[in-house]
Amino acid sequence: MLSTQNYAALPAAPALQRLCQALAVLDAINSQDPEYRYFTYDPLWDAQEQLFEMNDGEGDQLLVLFRPEGCCINGLLQEYDQPDKAQVTRGLPEAFEEFMFGEPVNSLGTTFCLWYTPAHGWQTGVVEDEDDGSEELLFIFDGQPETYADWANEYFIEDTDRDPIDAADVARIYQHEPLTRELVQAFIDPLEDWNQLENDLQEIGYPYNFR
Repeated sequence: MLSTQNYAALPAAPALQRLCQALAVLDAINSQDPEYRYFTYDPLWDAQEQLFEMNDGEGDQLLVLFRPEGCCINGLLQEYDQPDKAQVTRGLPEAFEEFMFGEPVNSLGTTFCLWYTPAHGWQTGVVEDEDDGSEELLFIFDGQPETYADWANEYFIEDTDRDPIDAADVARIYQHEPLTRELVQAFIDPLEDWNQLENDLQEIGYPYNFR
């Protein structure tokens, strides 16, 4: 299972970026109310910076910053003690310092931190406690469509009359297949607001064709 003890299997930054966009698209389809989405993606976070966020609405949060130099992950879990930030960021490349020590990360807090550069792959600072809860947030990055389908079927579908989400449909979005009405309707039919979904896709930067 992915964690700060087992991070070599994390996708490289370009692949992780595509996965993060796909996750945001899937949540935009499954919940047209942004309040109930776990995953969001902002390709215009700042100059040459894009940001993925996982927020469970109960205090646990994951932020992933993408820059030309690579990417950086900040994880926060409410039930775990926050370690010495200077230790978990030891060796952090200068390109990610403003992210990790500025806002909103500084106010949110940090339970764990990982970063990726093309030259060195994935790295982390000093992890003093192996049980830092990182697997609870990083699990979705395993790249397996079944992982999202299982999670979403519990979160979005349970106790509703919607059909279960099929991992094969998730895979099509993981592969960045342009979103069509047919593919959307494989997840939810009828969709309440096509204009809103179109706006969401434009904000995420994901291809679609609803004609």
